Amino acid sequence: MAEEEAQNNSPPSTQDGHEETNSENPAQQPSDLAETRPELNLEEKFQLILSVGEECIQESELRTLLERKKDPVCYDGFEPSGRMHIAQGVMKTLNVNKLTDSGCIMKLWIADWFAQLNNKMGGDLKKIQTVGRYMIEIWKAVGMKLDRVQFLWSSEEINSRAHEYWPLVMEVARHNKLPRILRLISVS
Repeated sequence: MAEEEAQNNSPPSTQDGHEETNSENPAQQPSDLAETRPELNLEEKFQLILSVGEECIQESELRTLLERKKDPVCYDGFEPSGRMHIAQGVMKTLNVNKLTDSGCIMKLWIADWFAQLNNKMGGDLKKIQTVGRYMIEIWKAVGMKLDRVQFLWSSEEINSRAHEYWPLVMEVARHNKLPRILRLISVS
């Protein structure tokens, strides 16, 4: 099985047999982790979501989104780069749970290719993906409610849509000079 997973370059499934995929359907996530949650009213959802961020630039837009969209989608991401510190483990779990309790679908990007680009774990993609799965297991252990969480691997997504991704990379590269790009990113 490990050889087959290495051939298709997608991260192997977790020990419990559930694959961490880029599925658009949250129902395809492990159903045994689903919990019945009390339905929050609009104001309760709004306040819970506001508690996650430092500031909300357009509170009226957030309120309108919650009124109009049944399952808003939130995104976050991380580079698997080694041991997880306590704030990353506990705070992300608390914040993700607040967002999913508010009715949001949470998509967590695992930036495995970007960790490789930044030479995390010596640039070894297999080690980086192992660290990514380790982080998912920590969040499970800490109590992250996964029934509305999707884990998306950047390598898997880029490979599956290479015909869209690489032309866009080339277009950005053609229209921007290196000094401008370096001002926009931090390279560690």
